[in-house]
Amino acid sequence: MSTELLPPVAPDVLAEAVEQLSARLRKKLDAAISGCADQASATADGAVEVHFGEDTTVTLRPSPSGTVTKAEQAVCTCLLAPRCLHRAAVLGAAPIADGEGDTGGGDDSGTGKAAGSGTASDTGAGPEEAAPAAPAPAADVAATVVSPAALTAAQLLAATALWDAAAEALSAGVTAGGAVVQAELLRAAHTARLAGLPRAEAAALRVVRSLRAARERSEGQRLADLTGAFRELLAGTALLASGSADSKAAGSARRVYEQGGSLRVYGLCREPVLSATGYGGVTTHLVGSDGAGYTVSDVRPGGLARVKGAGSASVALGGAVLDHAGLARGGLRIVGAIVSADGRLGAGRGVSATPLRGVDWSEEPAAALFTRPVQEAMAAVLADGAPEAGGPGRTAPSLLGCDVEVIGAAGDSVVVRVAGEGPLLRLRPAHPHPGLPHAANLRRIAEHPGLALRVLGRPDLGRAAMLRPLAVGPVPGASATLRLPDAWKGRADLGYDRFQGEHFPRETAGSADCGPVTAGPDPLAEAPLWRVRRLLETGVAGGRRAVAEAGRGTDAASLSARLTRAELGVAAHLAQALTTEAGRRPRDTFGRLTDPSADAYAKAWLASAVHLAAAERSLVAASWS
Repeated sequence: MSTELLPPVAPDVLAEAVEQLSARLRKKLDAAISGCADQASATADGAVEVHFGEDTTVTLRPSPSGTVTKAEQAVCTCLLAPRCLHRAAVLGAAPIADGEGDTGGGDDSGTGKAAGSGTASDTGAGPEEAAPAAPAPAADVAATVVSPAALTAAQLLAATALWDAAAEALSAGVTAGGAVVQAELLRAAHTARLAGLPRAEAAALRVVRSLRAARERSEGQRLADLTGAFRELLAGTALLASGSADSKAAGSARRVYEQGGSLRVYGLCREPVLSATGYGGVTTHLVGSDGAGYTVSDVRPGGLARVKGAGSASVALGGAVLDHAGLARGGLRIVGAIVSADGRLGAGRGVSATPLRGVDWSEEPAAALFTRPVQEAMAAVLADGAPEAGGPGRTAPSLLGCDVEVIGAAGDSVVVRVAGEGPLLRLRPAHPHPGLPHAANLRRIAEHPGLALRVLGRPDLGRAAMLRPLAVGPVPGASATLRLPDAWKGRADLGYDRFQGEHFPRETAGSADCGPVTAGPDPLAEAPLWRVRRLLETGVAGGRRAVAEAGRGTDAASLSARLTRAELGVAAHLAQALTTEAGRRPRDTFGRLTDPSADAYAKAWLASAVHLAAAERSLVAASWS
C-alpha cells in the first residue's frame, strides 16, 4: 500500500477518529484502510482527496508544516461524518507524524549521530574544558546536591495507561494488532506526551509504525526490530509506572545544548545516513583534542541522491568554509561551541569556526582510538551501549578502531584477525543499500588476504565479533597495506570513496583463491538462546494465543531441557513462566474471563526479553576476547 500522497497525521487525531466509531464499524476498519491509499489524489490547493464511490470524498488539508494536526483538517462528505468509517480509514492509512520525543532521528541540521571514543552517542559525555568553574563552598557551608525531581501524579497515571495499552497490543500481536489496537496505543502515547513523557511517546510511536509495517509486510521490516521496540516500550513504561524513576527517565522533547567554550576538533570519517523513514544525509565524526567524540551532520528529508550530495556539501557550522569531505580529513577550531549531551555540535548564532590542519590516524588525538586493546574498547562500548530501563535504547554504539589482517571472504563478510594475535572479526557493510559503495569496497578488500588494515567502525552489538567499518586506512610501517592517494589524507570513507586496483599492494593481489575461510566460533549462534528468541518473536507475531500453543506438547519440554543442559536455567525458568502465563485464562461458570487483563502476561514476556538481551550481550562480549 503506497501512502506517498497522504500527509502525516498526528497520533491524537487518528486515535480520536477511531474512538468515535461504533463497534460495528471498528470491525470493518482494517479492510477499509487497505484500499483507500490507492484512491488518493492531490488537488491544486495542496489538499489530498480520497474518493469512496461516486458521492463520498474525504479531504485532508494539512497545516503549513505538512501534517494533519487538528480533527477539522480531515473532512468527509458522508452523512455520518465525522463519526464515519471513511474518515477514520483515510486517517489510518496515512503515515503517523513524529512526536516530540527524543527519538534521535529526523531533521537535525548541524547535528548528527554521535560516535567516537568516549562518547558521544551512548556515554552522553560532553566537553567541559571551557565551562566556568563553580566557586568552592566555604569550609563551614555544606555543598548541596540537587536531585532530579520525582514524577508527578499525572505522569504516573499516563505511564500506567501506556503500559496497559502496550500490554494489550503485545497480547494481540501482529495478527490481531489492527487499527483499533494501534489507535489505543496512540491515544495513550498522546496522553504521555501531554503529561511530559516524550521518551515514552517516542517508543510507542516506534511500536505502532513497526506494527503497521509488519501487517503490510513492508520490505525491510524485521520481526526482531518489532520485538526490540516492544521490549524498549514495556521496559520504559514499567519503570515510569513503578514510581521509582525520576524526571530524567521522562526524556526531553528537544535536544538540550550547552556551552562548550572553545574546542579543537579533528575529522575521523564520514558516514552516509539513509533511513527507512525518508531521511538522508551525512554525519561527520570528529575527535576533540581531549579524545572526546563529536559529530556534525546534515540530515534532512531525502533519498540516495541527497546522501551522495551531502557528502560534499558545505558544513553548516559557524561560517566554516569546509565541506564534509574536507572536514572528515581536516579540523576546526570552534569558538562559542554549543554541544549536546551526546556530543552533537550545534550551529548557533554565537558559534564561529575556522579550519585547522587535520591529523593523521597515527597522530594524537586520533591515534588513541587504535592503540587501545580491542577487548578493553569493546567492554567500554558494551557498557556505554547497554540501555538502562526506561532509556531510549536506540543510540548507536561508539566507534571502535583497530589494526587487522585480512584472512578472506566468508559469505558476505570479510574475516580479519586483530593484530597481535587478537580475535577473529567479521566485517559487514555499515549500510546495505546497493547504491552506496560499502559492500563493493569490502569485496575488494576480501580479494587481498594478508592485507594489513587500520579499521574504524561501529561494533554490531547484536552479532558475535562483528564490526561494521566506516573507514579504513594503511597501517603505519606495514609493507602489505593500502596505497591511498594523497588527496585522501591516509583514509578511505567506505560509504563515499571507491577502491581501485592501484590502491592495493601487488604482493596481496591474486591470492584470493586460497580456499574457503571460516569465521571462527560463534558463541551466540551455538547457544540455544535462539529458542527463547523464537518464542518471544512468536508472541509478537501471533500474540498471547500463539505463545500458549507453543507451550503445549513436547516443544515446551524440549525448550526447557535444552536450556537447562546449556546451564541457562534462568532462561528456562522465565520461558516456562511465560508459556504458563500465556495459557492461563481463568473463566467463571458462565465461561467469562475472570482476569482479562494482559498485565501479568506482559510482565512475563518482558522478564524473558530483558534476560535474553543481557545474555546475548554477554556472549557478544565473550566473542571479542
